[in-house]
Amino acid sequence: MQRRTMIKAVAAAAAATTLPLAFPDAALAATRAAGTGSDAADGSGLRIRGMDISSLAKSEALGGVYRYPDGRRGDAIRILAEAGLTHARLKVWVNPADGYNTKRRILPIARRLHAAGVRLMVDFHYSDTWADPSKQFKPAAWAGYDLDGLKQAVYDHTADVLGSLAAQGTPAALAQIGNELNGGLLWPDGDWNHWEQLAALLKSGIAAARAVSPRTRIVLHLANGGDNGLYRWWFDNAVSYEIPFDVIGASYYPYWHGPLTGLAANLADVSARYDKDVLVAETGYPFRLDSKDALANMIDSADQLVAGFPATPSGQEAWVRTLADTVAAVPGGRGLGYFYWEGTWTAVPGNGWDETDPTSGNAWENQAAFDYDNRALPMLRAFRGDRGN
Repeated sequence: MQRRTMIKAVAAAAAATTLPLAFPDAALAATRAAGTGSDAADGSGLRIRGMDISSLAKSEALGGVYRYPDGRRGDAIRILAEAGLTHARLKVWVNPADGYNTKRRILPIARRLHAAGVRLMVDFHYSDTWADPSKQFKPAAWAGYDLDGLKQAVYDHTADVLGSLAAQGTPAALAQIGNELNGGLLWPDGDWNHWEQLAALLKSGIAAARAVSPRTRIVLHLANGGDNGLYRWWFDNAVSYEIPFDVIGASYYPYWHGPLTGLAANLADVSARYDKDVLVAETGYPFRLDSKDALANMIDSADQLVAGFPATPSGQEAWVRTLADTVAAVPGGRGLGYFYWEGTWTAVPGNGWDETDPTSGNAWENQAAFDYDNRALPMLRAFRGDRGN
């Protein structure tokens, strides 16, 4: 998402427990937005009620602490699983500067998720750093490759990660072949001006996934979840080039991507047009506006908020419930669910947005699933419901 560019602009200016999760029973202080479909469907029964926890391994290594609502210290994955999390999302980079978000780092997290009964979605960026609509940088090790070399590198990298997960008994339930692919991947070879090459690269990653982990569902993921014109253009091209995939993923942040009615209409349209299941691969909302560290938050003023959803713990909870209800209302039961983005990315020194700079701060901590005292927020109540695959 465009968050990385925004963050750069701002930057320039332990003991596990398995006790039951006990959240307060106070009623929501915020009402749901109108016209979302929340009266038509209950998002608590979605098959996927997920969260991206890509920052967790580094946070824990640097001393990050996670607590139940009553203040008891716990294992973050156990806290989330007990709250009703069904799936977790982990991004994978090729050779990042800090050594995190790699195969070596995600394998132990996958084992912990499996032990907690949480399934996995792997998010391949095919880069050493953030990949999103504003940038799709090649990994440094692949910089000199021609198209055939890139196809082989994509195949080998995808097969290595997914094959290693399967070999340890924790196969991925879903895999994103690329992250926020609005403009393609591995620029310039696979950008949107070279659709034949983009298709070849995606097919290579998909072939690898299906060879080593055949039950893993393939997700193709764009940002700007309310932009139906973008989705029709992109997926019409994908279909014309016969790219095989199973699920359409959308990033949707209400302060950037337009009204929720736009997301609802887009998901309904593309699920029918392409006969595919859909999910929201990323979303988020603040529970407060001020920052815990020295870096200003991306969402830090009231004029950025959505009407009816204040920047409070109950407002954040109401947002997650309403987003879930919107996905659940996709006709034909084609809405699989959602992933809340980086719920464990709290303000831990050294775990900032720039993996090359340990002094960089976190502009997301006011949208995490844990408050500034490291306690699980009420938003996790939205994840409760019957589990499913």
